[in-house]
Amino acid sequence: MTQTHQQPSNSAVKGVPEVDAVVVGAGMSGLYMLHKLRGMGLTVQVFEKGDGVGGTWFWNRYPGARVDVKSMDYSFSFDSELEQEWEWTEKYPPQDELLRYVNHVADRFDLRRDIKLETTVTEAVFDEDVERWHVRTDKGDQFSTQYVVMATGCLSASKVPEVPGLDLFRGRWFHTGHWPAQGVDFSGQRVAVIGTGSSGVQAIPLIAEQAAELTVFQRTPNFVLPARNHPIDPEHQRSVKERYDEVRRAARESGFGIAVPTPTKSALEVSPDERQARYESVWYDEDNNLVDMLVSYNDMITSQAANDTAAQFVRDRIAEIVEDPETAAALQPHDHPFGTKRPCLGTNYYETYNLPHVRLVNVRKTPIVEITHRGLRTTQEEFEFDDLVFATGFDAMTGALTAVDIRGRGDVRLQDKWHAGPRTYLGIQVAGFPNLFTITGPGSPSVLSNMVTSIEQHVEWVADAIASMRAGGLSTMEPTVEAEDEWTAHVDEVGHMTLYPTADSWYMGSNVPGKPRVFMPYIGGVGVYRQKCDEVAANGYEGFVRRPQQVPAGMS
Repeated sequence: MTQTHQQPSNSAVKGVPEVDAVVVGAGMSGLYMLHKLRGMGLTVQVFEKGDGVGGTWFWNRYPGARVDVKSMDYSFSFDSELEQEWEWTEKYPPQDELLRYVNHVADRFDLRRDIKLETTVTEAVFDEDVERWHVRTDKGDQFSTQYVVMATGCLSASKVPEVPGLDLFRGRWFHTGHWPAQGVDFSGQRVAVIGTGSSGVQAIPLIAEQAAELTVFQRTPNFVLPARNHPIDPEHQRSVKERYDEVRRAARESGFGIAVPTPTKSALEVSPDERQARYESVWYDEDNNLVDMLVSYNDMITSQAANDTAAQFVRDRIAEIVEDPETAAALQPHDHPFGTKRPCLGTNYYETYNLPHVRLVNVRKTPIVEITHRGLRTTQEEFEFDDLVFATGFDAMTGALTAVDIRGRGDVRLQDKWHAGPRTYLGIQVAGFPNLFTITGPGSPSVLSNMVTSIEQHVEWVADAIASMRAGGLSTMEPTVEAEDEWTAHVDEVGHMTLYPTADSWYMGSNVPGKPRVFMPYIGGVGVYRQKCDEVAANGYEGFVRRPQQVPAGMS
């Protein structure tokens, strides 16, 4: 049962229950935000559209789903007992293990009593007269709250291809981002997988093990590195736990939220043999990291010539593994620099195309025209399938935020404000939307980092800001337009110092027709970004306007 928090009479909304904070989403960020705010004495209501907690790891149950950051790093650091008690089993744990971990966190900190499941927040409107948010859900809930925290995740608004005819298809169809909890049996089936991003790369080898025929429709080939996944050595786990403070500190100060050595040399100043040896050590190392290739040299994301050396190395490996030359050529990326689309970690991904019942179709050459009642049709061929699997990704970073009707001062909609691309200050707040906080929002490192490291930093910063407001008797907090403009320009400027904007990626919004082509995350580095956030707070929340409760006319 949610307890209500009594506000001054001028803030009351007749018949509408009040809480201090509404949190949208019960994934890792929403759960930690609830824990922090409740520990500060605030009343909190969390809404989650799924029928269980876990966010990413609740929805993404497709075959082969697993995290691409090592388990010892992809875990909460805010509680030392939690760190020590949880035992991981694999280097890159699978979805079911990650979901058990998140549920353990929810139970351990008694979080479920303030979470309402199977409930979608549809509207959040700021009432300037009482300086509170009115939140509504699809179940008819209404709440009045001082703070709204959007913990909706960067990759949660899934999308299917913009191809007509899906309603005609007589077989089964699935999206990797909304997979049935009971799983899917593809035994003896003719299956199409559309999309070769991270979820496709993970799912395709396992679907191939069951399907009678598997056809993969690929628009853009990705650079896929071998995951080299394996059980965790118990001694290694103990060793990391003994020095967790040091490991976590290094991660927080790093570029990508993962503690790896900082490169000092250019890829172009070493000999070809030295470069080859470095890249081979990443490719074949059982203890490799997702970012190891990117941090091999200090100019991998800023110099096309340096980047080409890594890109060609991966293309050469593909040519070695894939037996059919035409298929191998189609799988080799040439249209974007290495790393400018999130690199994928795969297990037997390229090897799968050597199986006789697996076929690759290049839809860049032969686009999909329509889905039919029996399968789908390209410009050159008609296919019959029993099952369609869409591994077509998400309306990343902004989709889950603009899906809610969020209206700030002057009844301005967030979706309208962001019509030319997202604008934030530090990726945490938006000018004109007081007390609305976006965890790992656009303009922060988020998807270019270990997400748990970034989630913890944002949640703790937001909690500290709210605590500071309450201690000072302040009612609202929002960035100035000037601070927002400067930060948005800085994010864009730093992004364009790299190769990232040269790729048509979901980082740029390029996978969603009509979406503004803007580089949305902050590439300045997790450590640099954290330092900036800390400086802003230390300087009295520089760039933010924080106001005391406004007393309506006639009540003074």
